[in-house]
Amino acid sequence: MQNFFSEKRPHNGLTYEEYYAELKSKSGLTDYSTYPKEEHEHLKITKINFQRVNRIHKTFSASRELTEVVTKIKEPQLWMVISEDWCSDSAQIIPYFAEIAKLNTNINLRILPRDKNLDIMDQYQTNGTRGIPKLAVFDLDGNELCKWGPRPKAAVELIAKLKAEGKTKEEFLEQLHLWYGRNRGIEIQKELLELIKSTLSGVTKRKA
Repeated sequence: MQNFFSEKRPHNGLTYEEYYAELKSKSGLTDYSTYPKEEHEHLKITKINFQRVNRIHKTFSASRELTEVVTKIKEPQLWMVISEDWCSDSAQIIPYFAEIAKLNTNINLRILPRDKNLDIMDQYQTNGTRGIPKLAVFDLDGNELCKWGPRPKAAVELIAKLKAEGKTKEEFLEQLHLWYGRNRGIEIQKELLELIKSTLSGVTKRKA
């Protein structure tokens, strides 16, 4: 068991409802004077992130196969997501986690702000970077069942291709968000489907 798990830090993370409420509150701000200057750009980004989140909630429909597999989870799981509400990838991904978690009360989704939990984040780096969002799934004993993130494989491949073509960060991020919008979570559903299947097989093996 990880120390942070035994200390109940994931358990005390934000619920999705709390995360959404904070994002909504920040997205409506027009006066940033009470926030540090270095946070102002992040606060501006929350406006479009809130729009992205709401679009997903309005349009998402879980596939039949994903629904069937999620409902087979018979033991409690804690889904720890490391994120920040200003992260544009998180806005395109975490709402899918939330919608999927609604399908089974055995899933406890909790969100940890990355920059307040860098010691945990550093245990889930991607190629030496603190890429978010990062999902880690645990059973009640703190066994890590699987992890995912920070982007779907197809999105990672798209960015690698655009970078190889010499696109600027602004250009490849624009293409990335177009991809998210057109894909409508299909790749995320596919990848989470396989992950959840692996957690079910792991439970079966431990019981055998």
